[in-house]
Amino acid sequence: MAAVFLDKDGTLVDDVPYNVDPVLIRLTRGAGEGLRMLRDAGFRLFVVSNQSGVARGFFAEEALGPVEARVRELLRDEGVEIEAFRWCPHHPEGTVDRYRIACDCRKPRPGMITSLAAEHGIDLARSWMIGDTPADIQAGRLAGCRTILVGGRADADPALTPDHGVGDLAEAAQIIVAAQPAAHQTGIDIR
Repeated sequence: MAAVFLDKDGTLVDDVPYNVDPVLIRLTRGAGEGLRMLRDAGFRLFVVSNQSGVARGFFAEEALGPVEARVRELLRDEGVEIEAFRWCPHHPEGTVDRYRIACDCRKPRPGMITSLAAEHGIDLARSWMIGDTPADIQAGRLAGCRTILVGGRADADPALTPDHGVGDLAEAAQIIVAAQPAAHQTGIDIR
């Protein structure tokens, strides 16, 4: 089964730094349209997001629950469901001892992607990572996914160059759907 892994801030929702106020959460331009196209093409959808505000003491890990609920509500209004969210609350320079670690889940490491793939039977070679930073691209590449950079700037390091650069999630979805075998484009499960 193929999946699309999505960064949250700046990719799926507008980037409001360290925001955990559900009232301020807004989908990015093209998010609903793009995710509907991916769903209709048979892709499973997951969110993978660094949340270093927890390690930095800006908010408690429990504050992420209402954030997830709000994103799910906004996407339900668009007719889309996310299968699972995965957060990394760690940062090696954090101020909260329990979260001040160098981990495998913090992007650019691929831990969130690989753990979701293992839990949900995802074929990473047929999957994609979409994000707005070089860290998202590196995490996707390390996991074995193809990558798309949304509205961000590509890193000078060729190892961090995305497979595609786009303006929004609708454009990303068009590229992904066009790259799939014909059977996958009809939404048929081609495990």
